[in-house]
Amino acid sequence: MKDLSEHRLSTRVVYDGRLLKVRSDTVRLPDGAAAEREWIEHPGAVAVIAVTDAGELVMERQFRYALGRDMFEIPAGKIDPGEDPLETGRRELQEETGYTAAEWTHVATIHLAIGYSNERIEIYLAKGLEHTQAKLDDEEFLEVFTLPLATALAWVREGKITDSKTVSCLLWAEKILGGEWSARR
Repeated sequence: MKDLSEHRLSTRVVYDGRLLKVRSDTVRLPDGAAAEREWIEHPGAVAVIAVTDAGELVMERQFRYALGRDMFEIPAGKIDPGEDPLETGRRELQEETGYTAAEWTHVATIHLAIGYSNERIEIYLAKGLEHTQAKLDDEEFLEVFTLPLATALAWVREGKITDSKTVSCLLWAEKILGGEWSARR
């Protein structure tokens, strides 16, 4: 197989924010020429497919400033520096929804904009839920509810759910909960 990889020659930070950095790399192309590649550095995140004993999904509704609209999504959050992704999943599920889970299974790793960001999202399936008390981050306002998978998938088709990680997770949930695919063990 031919090696068509690009190799970083130099890098500089274009923007250094609290959550994100924007970098500009000079890379050597496979033909020997150089090119500039701007990309977003992100600490990574988790997304949790949380399933109640009744088979419904734990979902959230929140307002997203950048889009100026309500967003329906599954519980998710960024990985803190040095934090194990599974611990992030446990923390985010409990903080955002008030649920804890007895059973955790890694489902997949996805990259949302692989050409423009190094962000990866680890997807977990959480079962054996028990409800405790939510503890939202400052400035975070969420409505937590449960929803049958069929309704969630209909909302994807109707354009009510457009969050890419949630769409991906719902498609995984459809296959896993339908018995067609097994989650990683």
